[in-house]
Amino acid sequence: MKIILGVILYIVAAPLVGGILAGIDRVLSAKLQSRVGPPLLQPFYDVLKLFEKRTMIVNRFQNAYAWCHVIFMAMTGAFFFEGGDILLAVFALTLAGIFLILGAYSSNSPYSYLGAERELVLMLAYEPMVILTMVGMYMVAQSFSFMEIAASQRPIILYLPGVFLGFLYILPMKLRKSPFDISSSHHAHQELVRGLTSDFSGSMLALIEIAHWYETTLLLGLVYLFFSFNPVVGVCAAFGTYFLGILVDNSYARLKWELAFTSAWGIALVLGGGNLAILYFIAGG
Repeated sequence: MKIILGVILYIVAAPLVGGILAGIDRVLSAKLQSRVGPPLLQPFYDVLKLFEKRTMIVNRFQNAYAWCHVIFMAMTGAFFFEGGDILLAVFALTLAGIFLILGAYSSNSPYSYLGAERELVLMLAYEPMVILTMVGMYMVAQSFSFMEIAASQRPIILYLPGVFLGFLYILPMKLRKSPFDISSSHHAHQELVRGLTSDFSGSMLALIEIAHWYETTLLLGLVYLFFSFNPVVGVCAAFGTYFLGILVDNSYARLKWELAFTSAWGIALVLGGGNLAILYFIAGG
């Protein structure tokens, strides 16, 4: 019963947290750019407005892919926060991303198609580091269970500093922030055409935005696990990481996809792979 209540609480609360974080992002970005900026709750106003607009159907499979994207994104966080297997949660997260890419591919628009191509490149770039992060947490906690990792008295960050830095590097890719927002920027003022979501409209575009809020909450939960030996430190580290991402987003220009791909793989090999190799030998194999 507690698990069911926890899942329901996550499904309801995660979009609220993600939406408020998106509002903080907009407010701080405006201040950094010397603009007045929108109110804190503007992301919620935008989503409600999208639900009121007419949904244009470009392809009969498009809405099905969008719904699958949202459902699997919500399921991912439910697996994670109800104490389940984090490896299963990450695989479900990848599947959610694939459904969004398929939705973009289903359109005949060149902008949507190009956005899907770039999103696929980004997925190939960041997935190795995400898998290494999961493997590293298993090596420290000897479990893929979220509850057991979170309850571990070992300070995971001390065992996996390289993995943590590697995860921080690929985090802007997952959140579609600069310098890696090559498939679709999360700020509308940066785009004339949104790339990946160009042909989604109305309620479907609103659901995709809500799915992004679910994803933001999940990713910050992964950051929390590195510092879960102290819940207060963990929460501060998660939000501090998000604010660092906002600063980087407003400080660097967009990279070309070639550099994004090669740098992500290089970071995964050097920081992630190197950290795990050292941890393996220190533990005596």
